[in-house]
Amino acid sequence: MTNPAEAIARNHGAPSERYRLVRTATVDLIRDLQPEDTVVQTMPDVSPTKWHLAHVTWFFECFVLKTHKPGYRVFDEAFHYLFNSYYNTAGVMHPRPRRGELSRPTLAGILDYRQHVDDAMCALLESDLAGDDIRQLVTLGLQHEQQHQELLLTDIKHVLSRNPLQPAARENLRRPTGMSPGAYEFATGASGIVAVGSGGDGFCFDNETPRHDALLHPHAIGNRLVTNGEYREFINSGAYKDPQLWLSDGWTIINERGWRRPLYWDDALETEYTLAGRTEIDEHAPVCHISYYEADAFARWSGCRLPTEFEWEHATAALAVEGNLRGGNAWHPAAANGASQYFGDVWEWTSSAYAPYPGFQPLGGSLGEYNGKFMCNQMTVRGGSCVTADDHIRASYRSFFYPDARWQFLGLRLAKDEHA
Repeated sequence: MTNPAEAIARNHGAPSERYRLVRTATVDLIRDLQPEDTVVQTMPDVSPTKWHLAHVTWFFECFVLKTHKPGYRVFDEAFHYLFNSYYNTAGVMHPRPRRGELSRPTLAGILDYRQHVDDAMCALLESDLAGDDIRQLVTLGLQHEQQHQELLLTDIKHVLSRNPLQPAARENLRRPTGMSPGAYEFATGASGIVAVGSGGDGFCFDNETPRHDALLHPHAIGNRLVTNGEYREFINSGAYKDPQLWLSDGWTIINERGWRRPLYWDDALETEYTLAGRTEIDEHAPVCHISYYEADAFARWSGCRLPTEFEWEHATAALAVEGNLRGGNAWHPAAANGASQYFGDVWEWTSSAYAPYPGFQPLGGSLGEYNGKFMCNQMTVRGGSCVTADDHIRASYRSFFYPDARWQFLGLRLAKDEHA
């Protein structure tokens, strides 16, 4: 059977075919789940699986079909309230922290909703109405759905981890790559004015634009990600009890919440919960599910710092060539002075606040809320994770999380200043 994710990554055919591939891949992710699994919400940041399935469908119904398909029949008017996420200009919405209260519609009902919308979307894409404006909207919608495929996996991991049985979500999903790391080394980075941001080749989100100049100070950047074994040393050194290592907000949070280890590790620091169930911690795999505060404290403990997002992006420029960017061993140790694991293992915290680039222009209308409205109080992460879509792996791709976030696949790489 064809792997849907691989088929999507190489598909450049008819828009309706790519649409079907992406939509099929989403449903494929839940094939090993039970309906009961898809309803649970374990914290406000987590959305139930069936909510993800419905929300990405609502996106196409709201922004494409209702506007561009004459005579389209809305599946259920109530869904506009239930499955809007944060588009305030599109109308009021059900509160995010209460999505787990939605026992109805059922999973079966939501799958019927997806089929209804898919039938209408494919008919539209195969008609004479499918001009460039519609195709651009659909491309954004599919990219949006692929982001929710990642969120679905991230969220179901949290949901199943809270179950005392700790069942597996799926046995064959990617995990961060383990390596035989050796000593942690640093490569001298560029300094001076460099160009960063999307160069306009292929799809990108608006927050990756415009391409612009950034100033890099003399620095060096780590040749790989920090490992579980190295992070265990940090814990065993008593770092979680040393206030000198922590930002003020971080010190408050780790004590209020009782954090003493990464999310999903056991108290003995021997096992971790994964999408394949609980397993022994691989000391050579990159540490994962840590907050910005923990990443920053580890960097201080190491006598280093986190890289800026532009230091990180420029270091990957030599890797942005034809071939597979995903995975630490896929191209290790060839480019970028032998540095590795930049793409597709864990999102890497940077020291850069999430902010608009100079000259940034959000999309028009409600879709302008997609990225621009969040450019405050969050930190930028780079690189993509083991559950990021293959065709989202690129040097300019940037995401963002609050500094206390840990449920995402979040890790770190070190950097340090160098004298000119």
